[in-house]
Amino acid sequence: MKTSLTKRQYLILGSLLFGLFFGAGNLIFPIHLGQLAAGNWGPATIGFLLTAILLPLLSILAISLTRSNSVYDLARPVGRKFALFFLIMIHATLGILVASPRTATTTFAIGVQPFLPKAWDGIGLIIFSALFFGISFLLSYNKNKITDYVGKILNPILVALLAFIFFLAFIIKGDIRNISIFPQSTGAGSNLINGFLQGYNTMDALAGLGFGVTIIAALRLFGMNDTKLRSKAVAKVGAISMGLEAIIYIFLIALGASSLSYLKLTADGGSAFTAIMAHYTGLAGTAILGAVTFLACMTSCIGLMTALSEDWSQRFPKFSYHFFLSLTSIGAFIVANFGLDQIIAYSTPLLSFIYPLAMALIALGLLNPFIGKNVFIYRTTIILSFIPAILDFIHTMPPFFANMGWAKAINAWATGTIPLFAQGLDFFPFLLIGLLGSWAIAKIFNIAPAATLSNNNR
Repeated sequence: MKTSLTKRQYLILGSLLFGLFFGAGNLIFPIHLGQLAAGNWGPATIGFLLTAILLPLLSILAISLTRSNSVYDLARPVGRKFALFFLIMIHATLGILVASPRTATTTFAIGVQPFLPKAWDGIGLIIFSALFFGISFLLSYNKNKITDYVGKILNPILVALLAFIFFLAFIIKGDIRNISIFPQSTGAGSNLINGFLQGYNTMDALAGLGFGVTIIAALRLFGMNDTKLRSKAVAKVGAISMGLEAIIYIFLIALGASSLSYLKLTADGGSAFTAIMAHYTGLAGTAILGAVTFLACMTSCIGLMTALSEDWSQRFPKFSYHFFLSLTSIGAFIVANFGLDQIIAYSTPLLSFIYPLAMALIALGLLNPFIGKNVFIYRTTIILSFIPAILDFIHTMPPFFANMGWAKAINAWATGTIPLFAQGLDFFPFLLIGLLGSWAIAKIFNIAPAATLSNNNR
């Protein structure tokens, strides 16, 4: 049994985790935020890094501090039924319903669709998504090889291509100087709060909970089986991955801001990135962007599908890893062919429901050294977190449902009553009340932390 990893192994695992995290949204959302913020890109960047870097890192640390093998273990103190419910919800959202389909549709929209006649969009997406998920399935089939495929091969190529883009824009062309000519923002992205909210779109706080099982499995392959030592290694790997991702986010936001010297504000980050690359290198730039998008989305898709298959096969041992890998590949393919707009429209309520619960579990995990796995504190906090989860779900429903009388009434009541509801941060006061209130009650009435759950009770 190994007690530590070499620097090279830490770098490989950091590269693996970065590759799993860094998908389509991680490319296009920072670019768009940079365009919106323009000369005020600094505060927006800080806000974005809080949710796109700090929250995912905290989710990894929560897994580490509680010595959990997966998100199921993290949620287990609330109860087995809730832990199973959350395990299914988070992986279904990431692996089948939202994140995995979005990797294929975004790659198609940026790298393939611009070269196809409009009439071929439908059949083009079917063919491309079938090939995309077929490749992802093959690369995910041998789970022991994923560290090699992603950490040693695909992700280093991705990082090298991104480095080339930044070198071209900021060193060769010197466009970083153009940021200073935009003292005013061009949209709502100029402030820290909006950058904070934009960071949610990457979905990395949720992904951090889901990818825990993949990193644990990779550490086992390196011979690290001691739970305590492995938890420390998870934290180090997370810090390496998030540090690299933070640097790339800063450059991407700066790239978006500086692009306003030769571009008008575009509707989305994908269109902006396409125009930026065409500006620098013409058709070759479009090809480079297509390659970057494909690599980013493929590595992320592999991680999402692998995490679902690994976690669900452990929880439902009657079905194998390969059964769930086939299930998620087919399911993601079907969902992807509804199109990117439909995926975004119907995924928003689902994500709005999951996020408050995820934030609560991350906070509880981080406080483990102080509260242990106190069932009373866990359950009280999660029960209160269900309130903003349900309200946010109703608030973000598609227009057909949101325009119904009962939905309008609930939204109007919540807007006037619940603090931070209009800003999308209403989970925070409920989380704070749940944590502090249950902790105070536990102290007053001497409700001791539960002992570490035994394997029989998991």
